[in-house]
Amino acid sequence: MGKAPNQIDGLPPVSSGGSFREGPATARWLIVADDLTGAADCAIGFARRGLAAAVGWGGTEERIGEFPVFSYDTNSRGLPAAEAAAVHRAALARFLDGDSILFKKIDSTLRGQPAAEIAAAMEAVRGFGGSAFGIFAPAFPATGRTTEDGRVRVGGKPLEEAEVWRRDHSYPNADLVEILATAGVTGERVPLSMVWNGVDMLRAAFADLAARGDVVAVCDATTREDLDRIAEAGLRTGAPVFFIGSAGLAQALAAAAPGERSDPVTLAAAEGGALVVVGSLAGASRAAARSLAELPGVRYVPADPAVLLDAGAAGDRSALGRAVMDGLDAGEDVLVEILMGGEPDLRIGPGLVSGLADALHPAASHMGAFAATGGETAAALLSRFGVSGIRLADEIEPGVSLGLTLGDVAVPVVTKAGAFGDQGSLVRIVRRLRSIRQKGELP
Repeated sequence: MGKAPNQIDGLPPVSSGGSFREGPATARWLIVADDLTGAADCAIGFARRGLAAAVGWGGTEERIGEFPVFSYDTNSRGLPAAEAAAVHRAALARFLDGDSILFKKIDSTLRGQPAAEIAAAMEAVRGFGGSAFGIFAPAFPATGRTTEDGRVRVGGKPLEEAEVWRRDHSYPNADLVEILATAGVTGERVPLSMVWNGVDMLRAAFADLAARGDVVAVCDATTREDLDRIAEAGLRTGAPVFFIGSAGLAQALAAAAPGERSDPVTLAAAEGGALVVVGSLAGASRAAARSLAELPGVRYVPADPAVLLDAGAAGDRSALGRAVMDGLDAGEDVLVEILMGGEPDLRIGPGLVSGLADALHPAASHMGAFAATGGETAAALLSRFGVSGIRLADEIEPGVSLGLTLGDVAVPVVTKAGAFGDQGSLVRIVRRLRSIRQKGELP
């Protein structure tokens, strides 16, 4: 049996519960996420510290170029629990090995099927060491997501009161231990008082929990410093461990874990404008689209859902694509927004992005950069453009990742979770992409 998927060279154990090899720091990471933006914003923390990090999805059969940090999008956000668990099992069977540390990325507001996916991750880890101990800290304080008393809060208020919960949720409430129990996973709360006791006491508490086997430590965190303590204590627990959380915890782990620095990302020159697509239903993304539409040098192209969904509207979809290409060829940045009126029907989302991908496919060779809000939107379009992955380079702001596409098209790319950011986020993204195209370098 190979080394358990958590052993980190250069980090000494604090108990006899695990075996850590002596030698140089060569940690490798596998991140498994349920959507593309989440996969990117978790891996970007490592890229910002000089580690080569990439995101892949779909039919990826192996790590792209054997990057030391590889993040895989299972595209399971909209699946039922059993199907989400199944695609995670398949991804973990394909990518997880004894030399990797596993990070199971979940949505910071608990969308999708995190409990079923965590259970699948525990099964995979158990296959290496006989038991599985997870450290679960979903907080992302930089975006207003915190955890107190084992429950998620947004902007200081219970998650159940947030827009995103009202629009889309899978569980009766945001109690993390109860949510884990729906998939047969045992959770133990680690309150703020324990996190605040310091790294030594926290890692001892983790080691005690790990000795029980098959348990998840559900950690409260309200600040980045809390996540830093959790990350350091977890990495030094001295027992097999995997991590569960959002980009907040991923960034803390990237800061605490050693790794070898890589060469900077290079960029080929491009003349076309940036293609920006807003497919997210979140109010933050819609407000940001309105601001971007007013920026000089931006051409606004609305996309009618009826045109995207109607198989007989191929001509209208072609006209949409030509309008986008005309703007890009003129050196303008083009904003494409899927129009949604009234209460949105989440069931038609896949059909909308598929129709939009078909309409915009001819524009791929005309764009000098690409940005999208919403992981499903970004993944569908990039796949249709012949992109097989993203080499990550920088973070423009919390939850907004910058990289270079890999595959048939090589352009700067920005992915943003729909609910992240504010009214000015897309304007800042476009200005950053304009600067990159002028300078011809990343980041």
